[in-house]
Formats: sequence, C-alpha cells, structure tokens
Amino acid sequence: MRQRLLRSDKKAGVGAAFGLADPSSLVELKDVGLTYSTRPPLRALEGVSISMQQGQFVSLIGPSGCGKSTLLRIVAGILDPTSGEVLVEGRSPIVAQRAHRFGFVFQDPVLLPWRSVQENVELLTELVSLPPLERRSRARELLELVGLRGCEDFRPDQLSGGMRQRVSIARALALEPAILLMDEPFSALDEFQRELLNSELLRIWVERHCSVLFVTHHIEEAVFLSDTVMVMSAAPGRILERVEVNLPRPRTDAMRVSAEFLQLRRYLREVLIH
Repeated sequence: MRQRLLRSDKKAGVGAAFGLADPSSLVELKDVGLTYSTRPPLRALEGVSISMQQGQFVSLIGPSGCGKSTLLRIVAGILDPTSGEVLVEGRSPIVAQRAHRFGFVFQDPVLLPWRSVQENVELLTELVSLPPLERRSRARELLELVGLRGCEDFRPDQLSGGMRQRVSIARALALEPAILLMDEPFSALDEFQRELLNSELLRIWVERHCSVLFVTHHIEEAVFLSDTVMVMSAAPGRILERVEVNLPRPRTDAMRVSAEFLQLRRYLREVLIH
C-alpha cells in the first residue's frame, strides 16, 4: 500500500479524515454515484466520498472521462446524483446555489463579445438587481484584484487568453461566493501563462478568503495550487486516493524544482498510472 504524503502544518481543516461525516465541512459528499439512464446504463461516478473544509484549495485529477467535471456539477446542484448525499454548508446544493454561494470559472471564459470588460464583470450583479453604483464599484475593485485595472472599456476580442480568463475569475467573484468551482480554467493557455495565473489565483484565493474546488489534468498545477489532491479512477469515477500537499505557503516558483515538489508530482503520477 502506498505511503500517504501528509502536510506537516496544522492549518484548520487540512488533513481531515477521508470519508467521515464532519458537521464543520463546507462540502461533504457521501457515497455519491451517478448512473445515466442510457441503454445500457452508463455509470459515471461510483461511491465518491469527499470532505472539504472552509478555506481549503482542493484539486481533482484523473484521466479524461473519469467524471471530474460531472462531480463539479453535482456539487453545484446542476446535476443530481442517483445515489449518495451532497451537502454544502450543511444544506442541499440547490439551496447553496440560490444563495449565490458558488462562483464558476470554466475552460472557456464565456464572455459576451458585445459587452466591455467592465460590463462582463457586472453581469451577475446586474442579474440580481444590485444598484448600478454598487455594481460598477464592485466590478472595478475586482478588475484591480485580477490585475486588469485600465482595461475596463476593452472588448473581449482585444484581450489575450490569459486576460480573458482573469475577467472570468473577476466575474465569478462578483457575488462574493464561498466556493469557487473551477473546471480546467488554464488548460488552453501556454505554460508561461498557466504558471503566471497559478500564482495569481493563489494570491486572489488568499485575499478573498474563499474555498476552491479545482479540476485539472495537469499534475504539476495540482501540486502547486492545492492543500489536497483527490485522485480519481477511470470511469466509473471513484476516489483512488486523497493526497495532502506538504509544501509551505505562500507557494513560490522556486518550489517547482524542490525535492518535495518533485516527489509529490512523481507520487501522483504513479497513483494515476497504476
């Protein structure tokens, strides 16, 4: 049996026992399964149990088609599991969704091309009828947070891929969510932009005091960002292993070549291929 790699620090919530119900959990999944009613039935997920604490950065990695994105949608209340239980802050995902507890960031930024950067960030606050002055003020604050001050009047087609994803992150934060759900947000970027936005995301995560559930295929990205990495099996998706990342924070680029980082990266690769 593989030896687990555990954090040595005492950060609240990190290292919670896998699979045990915890009333303090932010997100709790207990034996979650999803079977699509096709002919024959298609099992997408099976027996998935996850406990995520307030303030954690948790990544899901696994082979294509293993159900990572499906799991994200179940947490968000977009899909209903066919078995098991999902709780967000002790309530159903639908209740959390209606209370605007989630922010979404996807691989495609999905910006409206006819709206300016500022107007794209304001979209969600506009939909919930936030007063115009507050909408504009909040959007400008978030654009500064993501490093796009001065770009308020640009259109999406005037921005690079990395800048468009920054706008997407700002928009996701507009309703002050407790949880950011991020589905391979940097996979379309080159390595330099990915690493830059990894560091920027960690800064934003610290400043906004939110929790992050992050889907990625990129092992190095998962190690650099996360407190905990959940490794999923091929379909039907199950949790093969929960690996706690033993790197100190704040994370730095120099850590990417440290012995601890390389050991974790190698270990996760071994879990995935066996």
